[in-house]
Amino acid sequence: MGVVLDTSVLIAAERQKLNLGSFAAANEDRSFFLTTITAAEFLHGVERAHPATRRAKLSAFAEKLFASIPINDYDLAVARRQATLWGTLATAGNLLGPYDLIIAASALEYGHSLATLNVGEFSWGPGLWLVELTAYLDT
Repeated sequence: MGVVLDTSVLIAAERQKLNLGSFAAANEDRSFFLTTITAAEFLHGVERAHPATRRAKLSAFAEKLFASIPINDYDLAVARRQATLWGTLATAGNLLGPYDLIIAASALEYGHSLATLNVGEFSWGPGLWLVELTAYLDT
């Protein structure tokens, strides 16, 4: 089983509020993954960053991650899983943003757990295993 890293994890790591290296070392037996939507969310932050020196620093951080962590595509299997989740959650009266639905669907479809700092967003039900990150936070 691998671990999908949510955008919140990438942001905290870049801001040096989460020790991603220690987390990876403690989980050296597991593979790490990003999703295409996580990449898009992080790149959106890069595009909005000011000044240009900050944007360049974020861009370099993103490209280093993208070169070293495999990215799970948003394919038809993930889309089907997303649709199922969306329907189930909507029927139960629970809402989850469409991007978070894609991230959760990707983790579920590929049999991975999810590392996130937005536990409340993803604690809606069975099947999705969330990774505890508190020990790696620099508060």
